[in-house]
Amino acid sequence: MTERKTLQLRDPSEGADAAPVLKRKGRGWEISEKRLDAIHERARYLRRHSTEAHKALAARFAKEDFGKYKFTRHTVVGSAILDFVSHPLGLAIAIDEEGQDDRVAKRRDKSLASVGVEVFRIPAATILDDVEAAMQPIFAAMNARYRDKETARRAHQSKYGSTPRRTRPARRDDRK
Repeated sequence: MTERKTLQLRDPSEGADAAPVLKRKGRGWEISEKRLDAIHERARYLRRHSTEAHKALAARFAKEDFGKYKFTRHTVVGSAILDFVSHPLGLAIAIDEEGQDDRVAKRRDKSLASVGVEVFRIPAATILDDVEAAMQPIFAAMNARYRDKETARRAHQSKYGSTPRRTRPARRDDRK
């Protein structure tokens, strides 16, 4: 016969030392799953029906080899849909279309900055006029962001030290 399983309650004294429970809403962003699904659906729609400026910049990005710093288009970060994002750099490129509300964009940029994503804005007209000229400030922003990340990494290593690498154990033949 099988044992009967009963509900085991934790001792209340363990509550202070226990790890906090992860919130299951919005994959960590405290957004409801329904709203998050709608945001992802909107991003999918935007990828399929891109503006001419998005298409031109995406084609230019496709020609470049950024390595691990590649850009993805119409990516969802929190409750925002960003035009182009490089997650390893923490850099987003927003294309400013005509008639866009600047107050909403500034509020969104501020909330993204609080989680470590810097937003670089570029007008759509600049991209449509000359894509190569539009790429120069983007490259400069990428280099600046890379230097910031590298400086922060070095400061962290000097403060906490680098983790020692594991060495392979000696073989029997080597031990004598």
